[in-house]
Amino acid sequence: MESRAVAKFVRISPRKADRVLRLIRGKGVSQAQEILTLTTRPIAVDINKILKSAVANAVHRDENIDPESLSVKMAVAGAGPTLKRIRPRAQRRANRILKRTSHITIVVGDE
Repeated sequence: MESRAVAKFVRISPRKADRVLRLIRGKGVSQAQEILTLTTRPIAVDINKILKSAVANAVHRDENIDPESLSVKMAVAGAGPTLKRIRPRAQRRANRILKRTSHITIVVGDE
């Protein structure tokens, strides 16, 4: 049985989030939580929160399931909407700043 959790509009680029998600793909839930706790990247805190939510969703659907037997089946960071900002430059010019967001999805399932 699989269960998932999605966090939308997370203020980090999908490429940066995927660097951390690659570390936990295919791992057991307890091992993935240890990896995220020891990872120094700021997004690891948010990903750990999403992982806990996916595990809680799985336990809520089937109370007989053991959270330790779950593993991370899929962990993906997709692109969300981009916030566009303007930075003034010399001689009345302007540069565009793109503040990217991402939608992070984590699916956990039993082996």
